[in-house]
Amino acid sequence: MATVFQRCKTDKRNRYFPCEKVRCGHDWTVRYREPGGRTSRQREETFKKKSLAEAHGAKMESDKVQGAYIDPDAGKITVRAYVEDWLERRVVSDSTLANYRGFIDKHLVPRLGRKTIAGVTRRDIEHFVAAISKELAASTVYDRMKMVKHVFWSAKEEKRIQEDPAKGVKIALGSLGVDEDEIPSLEEVLLIAEHIPPQYKLTVWLQAGLGLRISETLAFNTACRLPGLIRVRWQVSAKANRADCKTRLAPLKHRDEGEYRDIPMPPFVGDEIDAHMEQWGAVPLVFKDKAGRGREAEVLFAPRERGKGVMPTATTYGYHFRKALKAAGLVSEDGKPKYTPHGLRHFFASTALANGIPIHELSRWLGHKSIKTTVDIYGHVVPEAWDRCRAIMQAAMRPVPVEVPTETPNRPFRYGEAA
Repeated sequence: MATVFQRCKTDKRNRYFPCEKVRCGHDWTVRYREPGGRTSRQREETFKKKSLAEAHGAKMESDKVQGAYIDPDAGKITVRAYVEDWLERRVVSDSTLANYRGFIDKHLVPRLGRKTIAGVTRRDIEHFVAAISKELAASTVYDRMKMVKHVFWSAKEEKRIQEDPAKGVKIALGSLGVDEDEIPSLEEVLLIAEHIPPQYKLTVWLQAGLGLRISETLAFNTACRLPGLIRVRWQVSAKANRADCKTRLAPLKHRDEGEYRDIPMPPFVGDEIDAHMEQWGAVPLVFKDKAGRGREAEVLFAPRERGKGVMPTATTYGYHFRKALKAAGLVSEDGKPKYTPHGLRHFFASTALANGIPIHELSRWLGHKSIKTTVDIYGHVVPEAWDRCRAIMQAAMRPVPVEVPTETPNRPFRYGEAA
């Protein structure tokens, strides 16, 4: 059981010993043991009032019985240190890891990094959400706050904190739908292909004609092409350009190693692949999968120049893409490129939907985790659906009256008819 006492009356080393006053006003100490019995660690904490010390001792004993005891030192780790350890324990794709890292470095650590994990309050989380909402899109805030909530949920599960400060904090979902301004027209797609470096021209057709992610496009290899379709198994790692990277190609997003997805290939994409192979050929790439087994692929976009890295990544490719847009004049009023490589994937999806491709088929070809994702992003860009809805509701709610003849036609009377 917890013991409550005053050192000024019991400890000869205390500077107030021996204190003979009944209400001396000196501190009260509560002494208790951590869970584990007589061999467990003994702790002491000091309070100004006896009632506070007794209440704390009673709480510690109750928490031990209920299995809810929290080590006071466990929560003293800073948010910066804890989130670094948390991130190292995540098993996620390279792109997701890069997104987490960017958000942590730019937003989470600067605002909350110095606080202890136990010192973060709900008020801190609400201020944090309000601050990042001024800098990021609502959908991005919603997505990144799922990560933040998981950080504090993990801290609670690990018994570092008593209560989760992020629990119950409301985050506006925002619109996940793609903005039509993010989708290039066919004429703009052709301009991008015209101005991008020749060795990357095929990337435009793989994204706009097949809907590949840029990481999947850069990992394109000769084994991807099958009669009438493209089979993708790999995406390029975010660290693929580094000499010390071993797993240069990683499993597809939302898929385990060995899984793949098939996409119907229009004939013009096959022609573009042939043209690329004739001019540039393929380069053997040796890499290791996550299990450490040796793999080899004949990739189409490996650098041909020395010192340019082993493989292009989405980051290194982005430089060439932005440069191509500026050369093509596809820039906004502030001079920045109008589109990202992902805009070509949007072009594929919106074109397919506008021409009657069922959204569940498109969802499978895009490699989305669920059809809900596809509907959330692209459901609003199907004009026929809007027209059908207007026509159906108009007919149901305001049907056109049918004109009934006022005079009976001159014809013989038939048995069974009303007179």
